Amino acid sequence: MGFISLKDWRARSAGLAQAAARAKSLLRPALVLREADALSVNEIACADPGCPDVETVVLVMRAGEPTRALRFRGPLDDLDEAAARVLAAEEVRLREA
Repeated sequence: MGFISLKDWRARSAGLAQAAARAKSLLRPALVLREADALSVNEIACADPGCPDVETVVLVMRAGEPTRALRFRGPLDDLDEAAARVLAAEEVRLREA
């Protein structure tokens, strides 16, 4: 792993924060979250065989329910409305299980 300057790290962090905010704005209505519900979106490296280099983990925290983890097989920047609908459908299946 190479050296990364503080300036580069801050720029990457700001970019990820913007991408996370955009993803949340797509996911909140798709998941039909209420005011008391919370959502966490993080881009992580995945070293497992058959896993993309980067994936996005979405934690759905509905008030009074267990937290559910959803995975999008790609970076935050690739999460679009169609992906948000797929993740919402997956969360519905998990809630019904």
